[in-house]
Amino acid sequence: MMNDQEISSDKLSSKVNALIIIDIQEKIIRPIFNKDSIIKNIKKLTNAYQILEENIFISEQNPLKLGETIPELLPKARFKKIEKMVFSLANIQYFLNELKNKKISNLIVCGIETHICIQQTALDCLQKGFEVVLITDAMGSRNRVDHEIALQRMHQSGAILTTTESIIFELCKTADRKEFKEIRNIIMS
Repeated sequence: MMNDQEISSDKLSSKVNALIIIDIQEKIIRPIFNKDSIIKNIKKLTNAYQILEENIFISEQNPLKLGETIPELLPKARFKKIEKMVFSLANIQYFLNELKNKKISNLIVCGIETHICIQQTALDCLQKGFEVVLITDAMGSRNRVDHEIALQRMHQSGAILTTTESIIFELCKTADRKEFKEIRNIIMS
């Protein structure tokens, strides 16, 4: 029987976390399966994360052609924006340097599209030794099968699958936190 001090291997380790929000741009998200639910969950995740943690990274795929991040999903707190043409963030030295400088080891990932930029980023980051946590209900693809197969492939490669509500409570850790009421309000919205 485990006590509260023991940590299972499926729980976030107590190392430094970063929220990675991938390519939530208007032209990309328009045809995404279940996009309204994904947008709602990314908003909850971003709002809660800003209260509980720091280190938010937002990527934009070819923003000149695909537009910028949907304004309502931009964090209010400080964040790093990365404009890219490559699909994997792990191929961007600036991003890797930021993670190294901040001693970030756990990547909490959400966004668009699961089977392209998220999958390539996750697989490359796993190979580089990062812990990758995929927020399955805060990401998607145009086709449901692409989303599902990509999740399976990333999970088989070592990524941890979870949901928006689950990760928010895991980051919060206890109902004794002074921020808990605010977090609960975000979850219930």
